[in-house]
Amino acid sequence: WDAIIESIHGCTACELAQNCTRKVPGIGSREADLLIVGEGPGHDEDIRGEPFVGRSGQLLDRMLAAIGIAREQVYITNIVKCRPPDNRDPKQQEAQQCRAFLEAQIEQIAPKVILSVGRVSAHNLLASTLPVGKLIQQVHKLPGTDIPLKVTYHPAYLLRNPSAKAIAWQDLKLLRQMLQ
Repeated sequence: WDAIIESIHGCTACELAQNCTRKVPGIGSREADLLIVGEGPGHDEDIRGEPFVGRSGQLLDRMLAAIGIAREQVYITNIVKCRPPDNRDPKQQEAQQCRAFLEAQIEQIAPKVILSVGRVSAHNLLASTLPVGKLIQQVHKLPGTDIPLKVTYHPAYLLRNPSAKAIAWQDLKLLRQMLQ
């Protein structure tokens, strides 16, 4: 595990590494049943070196608490480990550069379930271009594994579109069942 984290901190494979303040490998339980994968660090995450610490993170914490899960019980990471400039979406080649790190984390954690939050995460994990609204409608398997993967809306999207919270709540209830 330490080798994975060291590799992330030492990575200079793409332009994101030159512009970020801190690498954001992930945080949480390394024996978690639930792995949450977001898209990339934002401003607050770049400063603290932890994923989901801003308003989106606060909402994610409340979402997890609503189904009886504490943040400390899960592992949270992102598709890319460095903040894209101006919080833009990570480019495909940037996501590819970080892919080995994510795959190593998944292998080490061996989660029961993966929760993919947002379009960038879902598209990268599932090698799909379908809209998130379509991907949400079923449970997937992480390609090449038997690990169930549930897609839901990103907390930042929910903050901008509160009407989507009802769908996210259904996703969370299903996620809870998947973990039992």
